[in-house]
Amino acid sequence: MAQAAADTSPGGVAGESGSPSASAVAAASCYRGRFAPSPSGPLHFGSLVAALGSYLDARAAGGEWLLRIEDVDAPRSVPGATESILRTLDAFGFQWDGEVLVQSRRLDRYHAALVRLQLDGEVYPCACSRREIADSVVAASVDGGHVYPGTCRAGLADGRAARSWRMRTPDASIGFVDRVQGAQAQNLERELGDFILFRADGQFAYQLAVVVDDADQGVNAVVRGADLLASTPRQIWLQQRLGVPTPTYAHLPVATNAAGQKLSKQTLAAAVDPVRGVAALVEVLAFLGQEIPQGLAQASLADFWSWAIAHWSMARVPSRQAQVLV
Repeated sequence: MAQAAADTSPGGVAGESGSPSASAVAAASCYRGRFAPSPSGPLHFGSLVAALGSYLDARAAGGEWLLRIEDVDAPRSVPGATESILRTLDAFGFQWDGEVLVQSRRLDRYHAALVRLQLDGEVYPCACSRREIADSVVAASVDGGHVYPGTCRAGLADGRAARSWRMRTPDASIGFVDRVQGAQAQNLERELGDFILFRADGQFAYQLAVVVDDADQGVNAVVRGADLLASTPRQIWLQQRLGVPTPTYAHLPVATNAAGQKLSKQTLAAAVDPVRGVAALVEVLAFLGQEIPQGLAQASLADFWSWAIAHWSMARVPSRQAQVLV
C-alpha cells in the first residue's frame, strides 16, 4: 500500500494518431494530474512553469492536482527546501488535493517494485562504473551519458561484484503522442541501453520511483518540462513491465537563459518571489503562449485563477522543447 505523508496542504505543517486533450482525459476517467518538484532549492521560474501548466490543465478539466516531493535522490535534497516550496505554492494561491506524497517515505514501495522485476528477470546486477562504460563505447545516449553496451547483461564476470541493478531494454521503438511535442519514438536499447533502477550509492533511481508513484496515486495525465521528454519512453517501458497504466503526457517548453542553459539551481536561477503575486503568474502564462487580456496582471489572485482556468489552452503552448526567458 502507498504510504502517505503527513498533511501539508495549505494551512498544514510539514505510435497512435491524434493527441488527447484534457477533456478527453477527463471523459475517460477523473483527471488526476500532479506537480512533483525536487527539494534541491527554492522554486524558480522554470519550476513555476511546470506548476502553473499542470495546475491549469487539471483544473480546466475539472480534475485533481496532486503534489509530490521528489526527494528520492537524497544527496541532492536541501534542508528546508520542501517547506519553502509549499509556502511559495500556497502564497501564489495553488490548492492541491489530498496529502503531499514524499518519496523518501516510500522506499519500501520502490523496493517491492524492484524485487518484482528481479523475480520476473527484467533486471540484472551490474558491476560497471561510469568510467568503464565511457571507456568502452563511443555512442552518446539520449540523456547525455553513454549508451550502455550490455557488459553485464549475461551475468557478472568472475571476481566482479554488483554495483547497481539495470533494466533490460528492447531493440524496438517505444512511442507515444505528446500533447505539446507531438509524436515521439525512441529505441531504448540503441539510444540508451539498459538503464539503472538501483544506483551504486544505494539510492533508487528517479525512473523507478516516478513510475511507482504515478501508479500508486492514480495519475493519468502528466504535464511537466520538456527536459524529461527523453525519459518518457523509459517510464512507459517500466509501466508495461510492471503492468500499470500509462498516463497521457504533455511536455512544456523549458525556460533557458540567454546562453541556452536551462534555468535551474545549478545555473543559479533566481527564486520566484510570491510578493509579486499575479504579475509573476501572468509572466508564466505569457511564456506558455496564452492570450492574456490587458489588466490581468493587476487582478486579484482569486480573479486571476478564475480567468486562467476558464481560458487555459494546451493547444496554445509553443511546441518547442526550450525557449529563452526574456
